[in-house]
Amino acid sequence: MHLQQTKRGSRETGGPQYYFHDLPDAAKTYLRKKGAVPVALVTPYGATKTTFYAIGANHKLDSNRRAVQGFVGHDRIQQGSSEGSIGEEIRRWYSLSTGDFERIDVEIDIIDNAFYIKPTHYRKTNRKRTMPLLSAERSLTITNQYISSFWRNQIQFIIAKQTNNIALWAIGHLAIIAEAHVRKVAHLQEPDLLRAYGPLAHLGCYLGPYIGKGYDCRSKFEFEDYPKYEVPVEIKRYSSGFKYQMEKYGKDELSRAVILCAVHDLQNVPKNIDVIELQAFSALQIEF
Repeated sequence: MHLQQTKRGSRETGGPQYYFHDLPDAAKTYLRKKGAVPVALVTPYGATKTTFYAIGANHKLDSNRRAVQGFVGHDRIQQGSSEGSIGEEIRRWYSLSTGDFERIDVEIDIIDNAFYIKPTHYRKTNRKRTMPLLSAERSLTITNQYISSFWRNQIQFIIAKQTNNIALWAIGHLAIIAEAHVRKVAHLQEPDLLRAYGPLAHLGCYLGPYIGKGYDCRSKFEFEDYPKYEVPVEIKRYSSGFKYQMEKYGKDELSRAVILCAVHDLQNVPKNIDVIELQAFSALQIEF
């Protein structure tokens, strides 16, 4: 399945457009029944909200961005209120050079009535070679059982970039914070995990204010040379304290969050939930 760029030479009449090719039957049936489906773009960090819509071949968006009958004849991605195209968004998130796309290979998941579109490969116009796009399974996860390649690359990036061993200090300090919770120090409170703010910031994770409504922290990640990525972070001593179905706040939220915990014990973690287990940084002290 891929997106084909059209209208390369007519940016004055709306800019590049992207048509679906080889859309799986399940996605095609769902799209044509709904007429228009919101799009979430899967970036190197994970899914993020967009204002793009997938539009069925027999529909279009009216001035209020509602699906109405239309006869374009192609299943496609439409800009909605975005100024640029989906291709330009992919270029930005994946730090690609300028130039028109011939095609972008994608995967689609239907989650919470939205198309989660994950780009996997691309080919530029007048180029024969198809190039892979960065992909990491559970890209923001670091636990005793699994450390994503995205996290490993980021830590190596910080170590190579700085000469004062700040990354190694941060890793060691995160292990110290976790150790107090593993030992169950008397009267220790869950918000004590917020002591991880400073060390995590040195590694590219910036926790937002700790609030009492909705998700705990609206936070940002900035890895290597990629754009900043915003995602809600839940603070939990044990990851099993995260009740996913109850903690998805608001109908406009994505099914996307990160759990920051001392100990990871949650079974069957939902697909778009990442886990940062502070206890796991003890092993990283040896590795790095």
